[in-house]
Amino acid sequence: MIRTTAGRPRYELCAGHPALDFVNSLDNRFREDGPVELLTDYADLLRFAEETRLLDAGRASRLASTANPRAAVRALRSARGLRESLAAALYGSVDDHPPPPADIRTLERYFHSANAHRELRWEQPGEHSNGRSGLGWDWGRFETNAELPVWLLARAASQLMTSEALGRIRACGAESCRWLFLDTSKNHTRRWCNMKVCGNRMKARRFQARREG
Repeated sequence: MIRTTAGRPRYELCAGHPALDFVNSLDNRFREDGPVELLTDYADLLRFAEETRLLDAGRASRLASTANPRAAVRALRSARGLRESLAAALYGSVDDHPPPPADIRTLERYFHSANAHRELRWEQPGEHSNGRSGLGWDWGRFETNAELPVWLLARAASQLMTSEALGRIRACGAESCRWLFLDTSKNHTRRWCNMKVCGNRMKARRFQARREG
């Protein structure tokens, strides 16, 4: 993930799913010189949720202006906890070994919490694409809760991890990167998180190695 100029996306969203981009928000996770945290404060969390389209601009703006500072700190800590348990489970899936049971239980708590904070309400005509009244799930009184982006990320993660798409998750072939992505290529042979970045870098390294050899 990268920071860019004002008005342009702040995050490199190349994973094909918000939950995978979320795991990638701890950059350089496997490098010896240590990871780089890209969710440094609550504003970053809101910006990430907005750029991944889990949170619309209006809700993000309201949360930014109304969130209690302590609640914002707790929400950021909660988001990072969700991310690291999600990372353990997903890298376990990619590397073909089961994640620690403690991380599965942690994910279970996050997923239950997200569902528990939704409200069932009656939607009037026009709110549905078919123009009919009906019941629908909404965040209701929890819409201004600082934890909303965490719940949205938890729901996205839950949907991914309980779907067939789990088997198409890959890690970037560059060992210094290993960002996760959803392989939707025709033959399921995608190797890089971003061909223009890691793909070209690895090609250049192989070319240099051949010249030196």
